[in-house]
Amino acid sequence: MVKSVDDDLGTSTSLGSQTKIIISDEDSVQVETNQLLTGEASVVNSSEKKKKERKKETRLGISVKKDEDFGNWYSEVCRFGELLEYYEQVKGCYILKPSAMKIWNVIRRFFDAEIEKMDVEEYYFPMFVSRGALEKEKDHIKGFAPEVAWVTRAGESDLETPIALRPTSETVIYPYLSKWIRGHRDLPLKINQWNNVVRWESSDTTPFVRSREFLWQEGHTAFATKEEAEQEVLDVLNIYSRVYEELLAVPVIKGIKSENEKFAGAFETKSIEAFIPSTGRGIQAATSHCLGQNFAQMFDITFEDKKGKRSMVWQNSWGLSTRSIGVMVMTHGDDKGLVFPPKVAPVKVVVIQVPIKGAVDDQVLFDACEAVVSTLREAGIRAKSDNRDNYSCGWKYADQELKGAPLRIEIGPRDLANDQVRIVRRDTGAKMDVKRGDLIEQAKDLLEKIQRNLYDVAKRKLEECTQKVETWEEFEEALRQKKLILAPWCDEVEVEKDVRKRSGSDETGGGGAKTLCTPLEQPELRQDTLCFASGKPAKKWSYWGRSY
Repeated sequence: MVKSVDDDLGTSTSLGSQTKIIISDEDSVQVETNQLLTGEASVVNSSEKKKKERKKETRLGISVKKDEDFGNWYSEVCRFGELLEYYEQVKGCYILKPSAMKIWNVIRRFFDAEIEKMDVEEYYFPMFVSRGALEKEKDHIKGFAPEVAWVTRAGESDLETPIALRPTSETVIYPYLSKWIRGHRDLPLKINQWNNVVRWESSDTTPFVRSREFLWQEGHTAFATKEEAEQEVLDVLNIYSRVYEELLAVPVIKGIKSENEKFAGAFETKSIEAFIPSTGRGIQAATSHCLGQNFAQMFDITFEDKKGKRSMVWQNSWGLSTRSIGVMVMTHGDDKGLVFPPKVAPVKVVVIQVPIKGAVDDQVLFDACEAVVSTLREAGIRAKSDNRDNYSCGWKYADQELKGAPLRIEIGPRDLANDQVRIVRRDTGAKMDVKRGDLIEQAKDLLEKIQRNLYDVAKRKLEECTQKVETWEEFEEALRQKKLILAPWCDEVEVEKDVRKRSGSDETGGGGAKTLCTPLEQPELRQDTLCFASGKPAKKWSYWGRSY
């Protein structure tokens, strides 16, 4: 039985079925697999599906409520909010649209600036992996639930040796560390790359959260000592926490993964975990692994220390993916659509003219809106005008709410006469009239308040749905109520497996509960506290729940 891991840098199962990618002379890509992909293709290409898709394209607004049909709500808000489009040629792949890419680039700029302070250098390694390198450490590769995709043909010729598409880059990068690291002066060596990876998900795919190709950054570092490596793991984890809490306004929990849930081949895995109250499921937001010396031994990565002794390096790997965008959407989105935190919003302010027939010439209103947009942009605020004249104001209000801009500015004849604008907040719907001369100051103040309010609301919801238990009966009831559960645990692998089996599936088919993480900040543990599941002496408090 292979361990189960749900990890940005690693997930688990065997390499039982292999997906083959065949590249033809026309550069088209065919996918061969022993999964029932032909059945999936027929569904995708059916006329009934196309009719439904065309119907969706003409509909404005979300057709379901977040708390009543979360899965369909999430799919609709991602698509109608113009974050992505479904890629019909290959199930489980998505086209990321400009809004998603702008958010990802904000995250990238922030993260790059932080790791540059740590002297991390940017590299880029090929996406192709030889079979020999990939299978050098079979236990590590067995840690990936998505099957590896293999290129088996080029044009009309079969490749002599199949080439894999990277599911992660340990086996790509580490053979070169053994070349580049010779002595202690070569350490530490710190590598980061921004790239895509392919993991042929066999389970249901979900936009941003679980797809067959996604974008991420992956860091790979080598140190002379364990202490240096462990410190970096924490430093990177803190940066990940800031990405979520400072940029995305999503509260997260910093913790350590259990032995059963850690990255395959790692010495220890630390993670940040988010929780989605609407579904009662945790979601692993990012991971930072101390790999120890396991991979150094596999790939012969050694150095000569100051005393002339040959030693193995200590290594880390860490990753953050476009899953972060999905977590943000799940956390802040509402029944009207997306709600973007201002710090990552592709557009912070949308300006809409409100014409009244016969009151003011439309061109005058148009010019006033454009002038406001220019003023905002000059002040460093990302703004645009929605000047489409084939839609009513009400239609445009709803459309912009769907797309999540933090602030909407309305300008009508009365506003022109009073030298003011009307500002509407996306998060609360509150409206206020602001003099043109005070616009920049008020807009900046409101954007800061929205950023803070989104985090505070999300934090309060997280606290409200977190429950501390000490018995199995309390655990079962909390799980039924879709809670994030903090429980005392004996820290035994078999007990965790038993909890997952005993807790069973929920009404949506979600699997049993498992440990999400053991929080770094531990509540007090009485000496007489027993494990909620086994009755043995408890060793720690851990978070439990169902997960994505």
